[in-house]
Amino acid sequence: MQQVFAITWMNLRNLRARAGASWVAVLGFAGVVLVLVAVLAMAEGFNSTLAQVGSDDVAVIVRAGSTEEMSSSISPETLAVVTNAPGIQREGDRPLLAAELFITVDVPKRATGTWANVPLRGTSELGPKLRPKFNIESGRMFVPGRDEVIVGKGAARTFAGLDLGGTLQSGNAHWQIVGIFSDNGSVTESEIWTDARGLQSAFNRGSSFQTIRAKLQSENSFTTFRDSLTTDRRVNITVKTEREFLAGQSEVLTGTIKIAGLSIGLLMGIGAIFGALNTMYSAVATRAREIATLQALGFSDLPILVSVMVEALLLALGGGILGGAIAYAAFNGYEASTLNFASFSQVTFAFAVTPTLLMSGIGYAMALGFVGGLLPAIRSIRQPIVTGLRAI
Repeated sequence: MQQVFAITWMNLRNLRARAGASWVAVLGFAGVVLVLVAVLAMAEGFNSTLAQVGSDDVAVIVRAGSTEEMSSSISPETLAVVTNAPGIQREGDRPLLAAELFITVDVPKRATGTWANVPLRGTSELGPKLRPKFNIESGRMFVPGRDEVIVGKGAARTFAGLDLGGTLQSGNAHWQIVGIFSDNGSVTESEIWTDARGLQSAFNRGSSFQTIRAKLQSENSFTTFRDSLTTDRRVNITVKTEREFLAGQSEVLTGTIKIAGLSIGLLMGIGAIFGALNTMYSAVATRAREIATLQALGFSDLPILVSVMVEALLLALGGGILGGAIAYAAFNGYEASTLNFASFSQVTFAFAVTPTLLMSGIGYAMALGFVGGLLPAIRSIRQPIVTGLRAI
């Protein structure tokens, strides 16, 4: 152990002499971690917006076979059956549920001016009570029966023409924007809300809805509520908790982003390994005489191998920390919008550079450093002493 510490410390003190090559390796590792963490932060942010904000005591009801709201249809008869199902929380004689519509309207993006599909949700005055974190940030709630809307703050920041006091137009319909709301960073903040009955009239939807959200008495009430409806022959519906439903909405895009991020990280990682190999082979070549001298003096192979590996791992650690720090400073909280493939509408979300992502990025850099340092370390101890002593 004394030999390990002595040789490793001497090796690290000599890093200044190899500063150029060392920085190349550090920046290579940093680039890999930066790209990997940035891409995965996109997936993490999108997943947080959809899957991690749902509630287990709120049920979402759609037509059987529908995986999202756009393809669902709920009749008034189905609504009546759901209203009387056991397990629903009530305020007096009124069940806490909201029958909702979900359509999209074309709105231009502020940054680019390109048009995008923004969700327009028709709900009732009970809609906010089904989202515990819902809050009117400015203005007021829309009044049922009037042509008024409220806008999620994510949509208001991302899309043009959705400012408080403005007017939303779609076809022949016009709505006054009377409020801006938040919902703890959930997908709801990407939406525009209005009165469901008014939306039915504006888009000729008759008396049908697309989704029912119901507040349950507790999480334990879900099984009773679901079983009573799925075994009722009068209705043909799918019942999920809000958390399950939203998680299903995020699977396709989140999975695609993660696969792309890992693929890019793997390809860049291969490049970083070659960079580390070049750096460490150069270091070993520079230290050939020094290593041969140590071996001639009786130092064993293990301390020499460890010293080379420690150098490679420290360069990787430095690159990982640097790349992670840049990723956090540049991307954490960065707001963007993308197409939700489940509903073909825009979702606004913020990149989330979590501690887990940072640790994973640094760990990946360390693994690359280990691979990049292993072959040069082995070469350093297998080189004949005479050859090393003759090195210039």
